Amino acid sequence: MHKRILSVAALGVVATLGLAACSGGSTPAATSGPVDGKGKTLNVWIMKGTNPDSSAFYDAVSAEFKKETGADVKVEEVQWADAHDRFVTSIAGGTTPDIAETGTTWTAEFADAGALLPIDKYVDAESGLSKDLVEGLKVAGTYDKELYGMPWYAGVRSIVYRTDVFDELGLKAPTSWDDIVAAGEKIKAAHPEMMAFPVPGDAEFLVYPWVWGAGGEVATDKSGKWTSQLDSKKSQEGIQFYTDLALKHGFSSAGATTWKETDLRDSFSQGNVAMMLSGSWTPKSLIEKNPELKGKIGAAVIPGKDGGIAPSVLGGSHLSIFNNTKNPDLAWAFVKMMTTGKFATQWADETGYFPGVQSAMAESLKSTDPLVAPFAKQMVEGGASVPVTPNFGAVQAKKTTNSMIQAILSGQKDVATASKDAATEMTDLLNKK
Repeated sequence: MHKRILSVAALGVVATLGLAACSGGSTPAATSGPVDGKGKTLNVWIMKGTNPDSSAFYDAVSAEFKKETGADVKVEEVQWADAHDRFVTSIAGGTTPDIAETGTTWTAEFADAGALLPIDKYVDAESGLSKDLVEGLKVAGTYDKELYGMPWYAGVRSIVYRTDVFDELGLKAPTSWDDIVAAGEKIKAAHPEMMAFPVPGDAEFLVYPWVWGAGGEVATDKSGKWTSQLDSKKSQEGIQFYTDLALKHGFSSAGATTWKETDLRDSFSQGNVAMMLSGSWTPKSLIEKNPELKGKIGAAVIPGKDGGIAPSVLGGSHLSIFNNTKNPDLAWAFVKMMTTGKFATQWADETGYFPGVQSAMAESLKSTDPLVAPFAKQMVEGGASVPVTPNFGAVQAKKTTNSMIQAILSGQKDVATASKDAATEMTDLLNKK
């Protein structure tokens, strides 16, 4: 088992930057030969909504795959909200697809259930591919020292803010927690109609950067025994700062106590929010839906307490091969086509996410685009993972972290009590057999 919270070193930042800088955008050369798939069909499940032009993309990759292998591909889009239950049902009934997109917090769960095929032999057979995988996604796709999820795409959350408001008030992007508070106070005074920095209560991935930014941890694994660290002094300091943005500084609203990330983005698009934590995929979609925001949105890395970069959850998806497939070699050929080379780059361009291989990130890392460069920097220098264990899904289902934040925001508990209760519950859930 792996320690879940990845330090910058563990994420392989130096390797990432080095490989990306010298790669020139190339993909590691394949060492395995073509697969004959004539007369065969692969069934693939992909989550719906990530790519607004998904049909054209799937048509293109299917045509290329048909040309290369002779096989057909049947892609079915599945709603994220329904996907987990559908996976569980299909695993129990033996009706899983050949290949599916698996969220990074699901891969270990499905591997633990015995539903996935380890893919190490395929990855190792491709020259240089193993070292080219984005380390955070590789770790999240590894269970009991075997790789079950091929990194496909990744996103990371950073600060997104209104540049027009910042310019008006002579503000610069915050580089410390004090900067966030100082900017928020000026915004609140000049624009009382806006929330300077809302604190949504139903958005756990927006909580963890403050825990890590204070030097705390979500949970640690020692010899297979998990212990939540949400109630440590450093973690409590981060939680206190985050909730104080609402309770002490008045940068949020009472209504935000029940907000999800989607509610936060909606409020931002309506002109009601000046700063927020949001994903690398957000600016593009915000501008597409609200053209009036073009040129008015900026991004910045999340600062640690005294500067630097606070780690942020490196989220995204793997492509996994289910172990009941009758064509594992063919399935891998499709996974490889989707996750490396031109289709990996095309998917990233169309979705606003980053590729799962470092070589395909070269352009993002060199970008001077103010809506790309900060997220790329956040990803490679401040990406982190939630606990990579089958039981973390139970923590999410129980809404342990969200319940903690909501209890604090609503005044039901103070930070010390709420974090202690959450840590106790999380530790119990992470260690359930």
